[in-house]
Amino acid sequence: MEGSELTKLGSSLPVACVQELAKEPLRKLGIPPRYIRPDQHPPNATLPLQLPVIDLHKLSTSHHDDEGGHNSTAELDRLHNASKHWGFFQLINHGVSESLVDRVKAEVEGFFNLPMEEKQKYWQRPGEIEGFGQAFVVSEEQKLDWGDIFFTTALPKHLRKPHLFPNLPLPLRFNSLKTSSFIL
Repeated sequence: MEGSELTKLGSSLPVACVQELAKEPLRKLGIPPRYIRPDQHPPNATLPLQLPVIDLHKLSTSHHDDEGGHNSTAELDRLHNASKHWGFFQLINHGVSESLVDRVKAEVEGFFNLPMEEKQKYWQRPGEIEGFGQAFVVSEEQKLDWGDIFFTTALPKHLRKPHLFPNLPLPLRFNSLKTSSFIL
């Protein structure tokens, strides 16, 4: 495989910033049709939702649990179900300090609170997935999620996009590297 193919993580068509759309009164514009999902049921507010929790320590060990099974097998089943049915989960016992997680969270919130003119410096380029925008938008008719993302590769260093990572605010860049080094 060519080296350039390895760095291609996907692509996405540019779309409007959801944060900017949300600033407009909905009664004036209405919800844009691309964000209305009639194929999905509205959330049931009466059912309490329990976010799936995955224990990384249990995934990486093969100790027996109280019922005589393997912790890693049961945890792997939980990971599979969380990924299949939820699409996300909370990861615990990952080795990253709570204070670092809090700093990264504050920096990311700060990034999303930047003025639009600042965030546009990090906008996804055509044919790329990294940057600010939405991921995996492949057609003009595609239904979209009501949310913006910012995605960039921190490590390994040779996969960083030179127009993104080096230009991030220094604390976000530093804390992202610190977090990435724990995960590796």
